Amino acid sequence: MNVRSRGTRRTRRAAAALAAVAAGAAVAVAAVPAAAASASGTPRYLAPSELPPHPTSPWYAGPVTAGQPEALPACGGELLPSIASHRSYWTDLDTNALQVTVVERSEKRAKKFAALLRKDLAGCAEKLMQQYPDVTAAQKYYGRLNVEEGAYVYGVHTTATWGASDINLYSVGRDGRTVTLVRWGQMGDFQHAQVDDFKNTTVTAVNKLY
Repeated sequence: MNVRSRGTRRTRRAAAALAAVAAGAAVAVAAVPAAAASASGTPRYLAPSELPPHPTSPWYAGPVTAGQPEALPACGGELLPSIASHRSYWTDLDTNALQVTVVERSEKRAKKFAALLRKDLAGCAEKLMQQYPDVTAAQKYYGRLNVEEGAYVYGVHTTATWGASDINLYSVGRDGRTVTLVRWGQMGDFQHAQVDDFKNTTVTAVNKLY
């Protein structure tokens, strides 16, 4: 699909959308020591060491924070409710990640919410190109992981007319009435996607929910 320029305003909007992909690194000012769990009775979050390994930098993590992330993920972000909690991760370079967890009132509601996230992730590339004509997007589905009630992994590559090229991996998994969305991203394309490592991260994230 060819990308066409539609003027400065739309270009800025597209740039903002792609910038949200890397917002985890931009927001962080200093590393915060990782906690094994958030407050008592809430799901545990990934530790920095459980993210896909970076070849030259350690991972850092912010605190577990109530509510939606300030910069919503490009895929799945519009569906996240106010009852969510989240944690941002970043490296010294261009790689960052995000985990968002939602505890629903019932397993039935959690199952429905996870299905909505999967649907949104499955159509993310097409939606991004419809919203931002200056962006070209492609995606891959990497399959289901056999952990708890299941987790599903997707990859989305975006390029923009101003030269940006980013690869992001997303997963959504569920354990009972708790759903988690994990995103990993960096500059690059599908060749730079650490798919196997991200699958391991996803399994860990779902196993740690309770």
